[in-house]
Amino acid sequence: MFARHKLFACAAAMALFAGMVPALAANDTKVAAVPGGPHPYFGAWEQASKDAAKDYGLGAADYKVPQKWDLSTQNELLESLVTQGYNAFLIFPGDPVGSVSTANELADTGAPVIALAGCLKDPSKAAFCLGTDVSKSAYLGTKQLFKAMGGKKRIAHFTGFLVDPNTQLRIDAVEKAAKEEGGTVVQVIADIDAPEPAEEKINAYLAAHAGEIDGIVTTAWVPSVVAANALRKIGDKRIKMVGIDHDEVVLKAIKDGYLAGTMLQNPYGQAYIGSFAADKLRNGCTVKAAAPFTTNALTSRFIDSGTVFVDASGVDNYVSAMQGITKTLLADFQKTYLDCK
Repeated sequence: MFARHKLFACAAAMALFAGMVPALAANDTKVAAVPGGPHPYFGAWEQASKDAAKDYGLGAADYKVPQKWDLSTQNELLESLVTQGYNAFLIFPGDPVGSVSTANELADTGAPVIALAGCLKDPSKAAFCLGTDVSKSAYLGTKQLFKAMGGKKRIAHFTGFLVDPNTQLRIDAVEKAAKEEGGTVVQVIADIDAPEPAEEKINAYLAAHAGEIDGIVTTAWVPSVVAANALRKIGDKRIKMVGIDHDEVVLKAIKDGYLAGTMLQNPYGQAYIGSFAADKLRNGCTVKAAAPFTTNALTSRFIDSGTVFVDASGVDNYVSAMQGITKTLLADFQKTYLDCK
């Protein structure tokens, strides 16, 4: 499918991230960060790509979004990017299995491929997967919800697209945490990480069943926003909620007492560190055979990009919390995961 492109040997460029490394001359690495489709979560990839291009002297690092959530649309975009000279790829898989052949074809051109924010199912030629440990995030978020509610309670779980490789992991983790707390997940509503289905299904559920639940956990961006707005509209703070991500609606709802807190992810750090690593791999580094990857349901080459719970006491400093995680991960990233001669 993809035309083969010759790799050019040139020195990797490095620069300043939080005062850690000096800048060198520019090189010809052109990184494309490509999500599965339009979604606010990935918005931070755009600035992270620009910052990485500047800080590491890359030929380019650009955020490229398929027009819709469709595997063939993402594949067509990736094919086009190869013909435009992009030679390193950060990809959120449109499908954990269906995207493997595309990732392998990209890698066969000589381009480093890193799965970002969602993993490809092994085996694949992706160097590794860098993303949120979604099981851990959903598990800890649910634990925080039960802490806020107190006792054995009934909760609803609103989550993302079923094609998203992370969704089932989150469903399983929420169920596990609820059982450990002696509570019950009375409803799971999935496939609603877009405004129209989220508005329709969440509002309909709360209109009919708000009195039957004690809490809500959301593990995708749009359901978090819609549920936060719904609770504000109801005006009853009896139902406790823990969301995910850092939309302004969610953050304000925490300040105003409608949410107990939110589980932050690190999309900026994913694209920034991913661009750094892709450039290193393109310029002679290899993945360490003994790198301390962790294993999840999809891959044995997973790196956690970080997650943290913030409540009203920490919501004003959420940016600093995630910057700290990114800085810590990047400081030892090359030594820990890469072998550079």
